[in-house]
Amino acid sequence: MTVNVMTSKEVTKKVFNKEELFIFDVRNESDFKDWKIEGENFEYLNIPYFELLDGVEEIIDKIPTDKEVLVVCAKEGSSVMVAEMLSDEGFNVSYLKDGMKAWSEHLEPVKVGDLNDGGEIFQFVRIGKGCLSYLVASNGEAALIDATRMTDFYLAFAESISTKITHVFDTHLHADHISGGRTIAEKTRATYWLPPKDATEVTFDYQALEDGNDITIGNTTINIQALYSPGHTIGSTSFVVDEKFLLSGDILFIDSIGRPDLAGKAEDWVSDLRESLYKRYRELSKELIVLPAHFMIVDELNDDGSISEKLGTLFTKNHGLNIEDENDFRKLVTENLPAQPNAYQEIRQTNMGKINPSIDHQREMEIGPNRCAVR
Repeated sequence: MTVNVMTSKEVTKKVFNKEELFIFDVRNESDFKDWKIEGENFEYLNIPYFELLDGVEEIIDKIPTDKEVLVVCAKEGSSVMVAEMLSDEGFNVSYLKDGMKAWSEHLEPVKVGDLNDGGEIFQFVRIGKGCLSYLVASNGEAALIDATRMTDFYLAFAESISTKITHVFDTHLHADHISGGRTIAEKTRATYWLPPKDATEVTFDYQALEDGNDITIGNTTINIQALYSPGHTIGSTSFVVDEKFLLSGDILFIDSIGRPDLAGKAEDWVSDLRESLYKRYRELSKELIVLPAHFMIVDELNDDGSISEKLGTLFTKNHGLNIEDENDFRKLVTENLPAQPNAYQEIRQTNMGKINPSIDHQREMEIGPNRCAVR
């Protein structure tokens, strides 16, 4: 039988559509436990590749014959060999093209809404990493927010909708992934905006993103209002777009809130985080649709694959917004933290322009799940 190839885009569609898939992951057990392809109706088997060098005969009874089977490894090579062995045993099996490396980098565009004056807003779901970035488009111009390092993707997407990127924003200095914002701004000659309180150590020129900035995209006026909301970093900034969408950066997620410790300032920034969430955000319209910069689990995906929720709903359902006692809140966000992101200090230095790692090293730095939230 032939071995099929499945791309990250095809797997993403299965995640969005809540389809069944049996994933046979042949990476080391520790890598699998740390980070895997997640789907609501996915089943898993993890046996390291080196245990299968003599063949798959002993594990055949663990592979279903009535489900689609996908073999996954880090970069592709091992999964091809295991898939071929299973195929020789009569299984209909696929391997993941370019492995978890490709899964980490795949971006899936989803339109999340229309703007009042004819524009559109798109969300790019980095499904394997939990990162979310945005394009606000109006009348041939666009603003790009929290772009990842896969810059060619955004440039091609903007071209496909006949839009020129004129403004690029980072809501804060990212610590879990490498920003593509500065590179895209250079390629498109767009204005690159960064909160100045997060930019005290950067080595490049930027436009200061400060509270009260209004930026017009296209001939139609779309007001992107910078709402200063410190907490995750000291410069963390949110945007209210068109009085309809709240781009919350890493301050507020659908299922959690942002961690304040990635610059070593957890105790110092807890009060800022609480004020941003419990005071500044409560002054906003509950009808605003929250669009965060990350998601944690696939349960947060809407039916179309997007990640969004009304602010009023989050004030009801998000535990991080419902802790009345200030000491309990402080305890939650300083003690209840997951492991810090892989190579986060190097990532911060890269985003400051202090170091310039090779593409291969950048990939290694970003491997693993995002860990920007309080648990």
